[in-house]
Amino acid sequence: MTTAIKLSPVDIESRKNLDVKAGDTIRVYSKIQEKGKTRLQAFEGLVLARKHGSEAGATITVRKISEGVGVERIFPLYSPNVDRFEVVKRAKVKRSKLYFLREKTAKEIRRKLKAFGFIAKDEPAEIKAEDMMDEVPAEETKSE
Repeated sequence: MTTAIKLSPVDIESRKNLDVKAGDTIRVYSKIQEKGKTRLQAFEGLVLARKHGSEAGATITVRKISEGVGVERIFPLYSPNVDRFEVVKRAKVKRSKLYFLREKTAKEIRRKLKAFGFIAKDEPAEIKAEDMMDEVPAEETKSE
């Protein structure tokens, strides 16, 4: 007579068989505790990387754009704080790590700003520290 002992609050077999690869769009439901209550919060984005395969320390890096700002979160695959993973969309990519997308989205934003006229076409798109400083009038710079 064998009895199955449950050592983890996570269904390890279903997480091990989770077929999530870089390029997939997933929705991750994580448990958030507020004032003694637990609620689920969804985080939907593109999988940039999956690290450490299916071992105990496996993680998934997910990136989304929220109000024009890129947000990345790293979710442990076997964490009890993650309720479930849902695959929203599959994609075929040629890389296992998609870190180059971080710079690519910044370039696209700069290109759109240039198209709308916020950045002059003959000016460089990058903003330098000198440009951010206010010019001090010549009168104030004289030493008395």
